[in-house]
Amino acid sequence: EGMLWKRGRDNGQYHPRKFLLSERDGCLKYFTKQDAKEPKINIKIDTLNATFQPVKIGNPNGLQITYIKDNKTRNIFLYHEDGKEMVDWFNSIRSVQFHYLKVAFPVASDNERSFLKEGYMEKTGPRQKEAFKKRWFTLDHRRLMYFKDPLDAFAKGEVFVGSEEHGYSVKQGLPPGTQGSFSWQYGITIITPDRNYLFTCETEGDQQDWIAAFSHVIGQPMTPREYAIEAYFKLRP
Repeated sequence: EGMLWKRGRDNGQYHPRKFLLSERDGCLKYFTKQDAKEPKINIKIDTLNATFQPVKIGNPNGLQITYIKDNKTRNIFLYHEDGKEMVDWFNSIRSVQFHYLKVAFPVASDNERSFLKEGYMEKTGPRQKEAFKKRWFTLDHRRLMYFKDPLDAFAKGEVFVGSEEHGYSVKQGLPPGTQGSFSWQYGITIITPDRNYLFTCETEGDQQDWIAAFSHVIGQPMTPREYAIEAYFKLRP
């Protein structure tokens, strides 16, 4: 339990907020006032990811919390003046989460909870005729999320990246005859059982890094927890 500085969802200003991590309840809560009885948000530990983001947040002790809220991915950005305090929070969150995962999914491993890659790409829409738009992408193991801005509170969309044995693959380049206009020339195609997703990168190095990250995920067999995540994606509107 303690006070952390939290970035406002709309105005971008940081304000002190009381946070409470409960292993018994399996959740992380925060309160707008120190003496508040009810939390502003109650985050279930199984939907949460925590990662240090000093460059993105602009603070050496910056921490990003990503979680599911109302079937949407939500980000909150935090920091504390004391680096050790922020590290203690990070380690405590990971410890509680790993305990939960070991109970719910005995074969789960702790290395599933780090972002594999982040950066800008361009994407087109489902008809693959729309103009490509620049977005910030975050690959959280099998969840590829994209945002208009790196510090957006909510993801604009998500893509589940499964395994090759379930019909997922990644290819360099775009399909012949792609009609959507794009300014970046280094294409990537993600093939899924439902549809293909088309992206472009600014440089060949970015393209190869993203392909390597996608290939790493697609080449791994899915865990029971990931089957549950895939089912959740298919049920989403």
